[in-house]
Amino acid sequence: MIDEVKKVPGREIVYLATLSMLGFIATDMYLPAFKAMEVDFATGPEQIALSLTVFLVGLALGQLMWGVVSDKFGHRNTLAVGLIIFALASFGLSVSDDAWELLVLRFVQAIGVCAPAVIWQAIVIRRYASMSQQIFATIMPLVALSPAIAPQIGVFLTDHFGWRSIFVVLTIVGGLLVMATMAREKDVTQHQQGRVLGDIKSLFGSRAYMGNVIMFACCSAAFFAYLTGVSEIMANLGYQSKDIGLSFIPQTIAFMVGGYLGKVYVRKFGDELMLRVLITLFSTAAIILFIASQCHLTSIWPTLAPFCLLALANGAIYPIVVNRALTSAQNSPATAVGLQNSLQICISSLASALVAVMASQAQSVTGIAIVLSMGGVWLGYMIQSPGFRWFWVAPDVARLKRS
Repeated sequence: MIDEVKKVPGREIVYLATLSMLGFIATDMYLPAFKAMEVDFATGPEQIALSLTVFLVGLALGQLMWGVVSDKFGHRNTLAVGLIIFALASFGLSVSDDAWELLVLRFVQAIGVCAPAVIWQAIVIRRYASMSQQIFATIMPLVALSPAIAPQIGVFLTDHFGWRSIFVVLTIVGGLLVMATMAREKDVTQHQQGRVLGDIKSLFGSRAYMGNVIMFACCSAAFFAYLTGVSEIMANLGYQSKDIGLSFIPQTIAFMVGGYLGKVYVRKFGDELMLRVLITLFSTAAIILFIASQCHLTSIWPTLAPFCLLALANGAIYPIVVNRALTSAQNSPATAVGLQNSLQICISSLASALVAVMASQAQSVTGIAIVLSMGGVWLGYMIQSPGFRWFWVAPDVARLKRS
């Protein structure tokens, strides 16, 4: 069987993958420059760290906004506006000299980068509906590389050209994406019947949409919980910062392998059977990790090994549940993506906050947060199952299925 993704031009896959990775790159590339920025801004670590918090708040707020605007005014022009805002904010950061400027511009930068984070998925659903599952499975493992690669690029730029060069590079990338976006054919917007609140109400009332979004958000929550706690766990076990950095490599590889295997076996066995298998695998890994987290450890491997198994399951689950959620809302795909991503960030942030607040007990709390996330995954699976009675409003089938 010929892989349908091969019918999509390679430059289109590169374009969509770059859009998908931009938010993660903008989040992580400047992390190694915190100390240098503290010196330049003559401030403490709290102010610089707050810039990351402000960025995440912007990500949570901006996703739904861009989704609604994109469905109303079209993907191409809306995406270009978001990328222009991102590029201008990045340039402002490269020349900023006060901590308050850093905070304001990081918030604006986050609002801008929400546009590509939302719209690339809507483009896949609207333009490549027949092969959307395979495209998601091709691109999402590449996204997993971003948190591993971006800090290394940041280290290189900071060491050789200073921390400001990080934001110069982001400005250039944003500008190139603006040009690539405006060179695309203008998309035809569909007439929107009803109001934005009606669309969102229908999405909340759809079992297929909400169930798959909850699974996506809770799988992500398990990831965020582990990433929040692993540094403290490894430090308590006596590992050095270099070892902590290297620990991210096996889980990244596992996520990418999961994405590839998921694409192969979904094509062979179908997404419903594979989703049940993968949730079982995710749950097995979560339970093993929880048991290990409650024991006295002398090595990170009893925790890292099951997390790699969980990462492998996530790499295959993400494309399935995202595709199923968005194909159930084809009339307003960007709004659906925006709501999906906002819920993902909110639920994942709660899991991260739980571990952060109890960082002195990071090992045990991380295991608890992951098991709670597992429960959320099963809740989402039951909600989207045909036999489950959804207790919100009945979905407006005409609104969700209209093309």
